[in-house]
Amino acid sequence: MEYSVELKQVTKRFAEVTAVDNVSLQIGSGEFFSLLGPSGCGKTTTLRMIAGFEDPTSGSLLINGVDVRKKRPYERNVNTVFQNYALFPHLSVADNIAFGLERQKTPKKDMAARVEEALDLVRLKGMENRFPRQLSGGQQQRVALARALILHPEVLLLDEPLGALDLKLRKEMQIELKGLQEKVGITFIYVTHDQEEALTMSDRVAVMVDGRLAQVGTPEDIYEFPKTRFVADFIGESNFFSGTVTSVSTEEIELQTGDGLRLLLNAGGGYRPDQRLRFSIRPEKFRVQPLDGAPDWKNRFVGEVKHKIFLGDVIHYVIALSDGDRIKVNLKNKRTGDRPVVFQEGDKVLVSWHPDDCVILED
Repeated sequence: MEYSVELKQVTKRFAEVTAVDNVSLQIGSGEFFSLLGPSGCGKTTTLRMIAGFEDPTSGSLLINGVDVRKKRPYERNVNTVFQNYALFPHLSVADNIAFGLERQKTPKKDMAARVEEALDLVRLKGMENRFPRQLSGGQQQRVALARALILHPEVLLLDEPLGALDLKLRKEMQIELKGLQEKVGITFIYVTHDQEEALTMSDRVAVMVDGRLAQVGTPEDIYEFPKTRFVADFIGESNFFSGTVTSVSTEEIELQTGDGLRLLLNAGGGYRPDQRLRFSIRPEKFRVQPLDGAPDWKNRFVGEVKHKIFLGDVIHYVIALSDGDRIKVNLKNKRTGDRPVVFQEGDKVLVSWHPDDCVILED
């Protein structure tokens, strides 16, 4: 695989603070790659080092195989789209888009053709003579994208560019942005703290915490197989259990919790009796039935519905198990005939889950 960007043991310190700690990454050519994490985790600092706005304290940083640590931002064939778009209020849409070409002294004829192409790419034809104040937030974001893409960068860096938009528009722009990246075929490196945003658009995601990489993988891998409690809790919702292994067979691990629950997990390699394990289960993995139900799953317990929250397509429940532990459960909003399948607060129910859906976490 060809790599657009490689970070090799990159560290960045600000006085006594280590913002990025020994990070190594390989980002493929033409990949939509997201840096995801809470505020202060080091994702924006990582992006700024790739852009050339910050210098690594140590480590190597390569763009298309060339070490760029000594290159200034304008000497790297990358461009950046910021959260506030940084449009010039006194320039028209066309002039904002053409700004970089003018700095490069591009001939007027070529400039006009490339501006028209960029306007078409971001669906702003007919708005070239408007000013930023006359545009919606989504349209301003498209102008910022066009201005960055018109220079044909090898890598486009995006620092939370949808953060200023309302929720509905942000969701629409997520789909548009992914489609645009696939159309132009260049590498996008996207910084966000929004988990859904990263899962929606990315080919791969790097989850960061405290300046380090917690996990790197496809959205599916990170959601379905989180390695640590932090990743499981930060990406979506999870329920957490811990206990001691009581027996191990070729097919299953039996685990006893401190509250007396006997749980079954699918066997993996290297587990032994008396070992302490932690694992997580996503809320949508549970099955909830009336007490007279007959689940075919081995992990099944009596519970009581404590809270019900209607969210449209999903109903969120908080259910207390027989040992008193509370779990979060998401069930699809569905109907049987004319009646919705809804449990009410106070209902006694049978909760079950499959051993396959238990993900063992690293310490």
